[in-house]
Amino acid sequence: MQNCGMNTFSLRPAEPRDVPAIVELIRELADFEHLTHLVHATPEQLLPHLFGPRPVAEAMVAEVGAEVVGFALYFTNFSTFLAKPGLYLEDLYVRPAYRRAGIGRAMLTRLAELALARDYGRFEWSVLDWNVNAIGFYEGMGATVMPEWRICRLSGDALQAYKR
Repeated sequence: MQNCGMNTFSLRPAEPRDVPAIVELIRELADFEHLTHLVHATPEQLLPHLFGPRPVAEAMVAEVGAEVVGFALYFTNFSTFLAKPGLYLEDLYVRPAYRRAGIGRAMLTRLAELALARDYGRFEWSVLDWNVNAIGFYEGMGATVMPEWRICRLSGDALQAYKR
């Protein structure tokens, strides 16, 4: 449990019961990014990819009380240059009312720790070039914004900084 303003939040691995809330948050993220026309996800479509016999992604949720207020969806990628797997963050979203309370930072920190625990070589994600608030936030956490790719990366010393 961590403090979120007047509330306490917790992070945990997503469970099958969270899939409807995750899909709703995906829709909110798409609205924020002006991409609602691209969202086709339903709980029934997402469930097997997170919890089926051959999951291809994982998710983490942030809760305040019993309400899921944020999520991170991620999967393993691979670097041929490092000859190591990596963790790729597909989406991270926190409802506006809960932003600037440490939830996003806590999720990114937890994912960096997970990458280290799994002996991954990188932790990467993408950011829209117009999202200057997010870009500043990620750079403040030690990520390198790669302008030609718009890829964010924690590696080397920046990734090691999250080691406990």
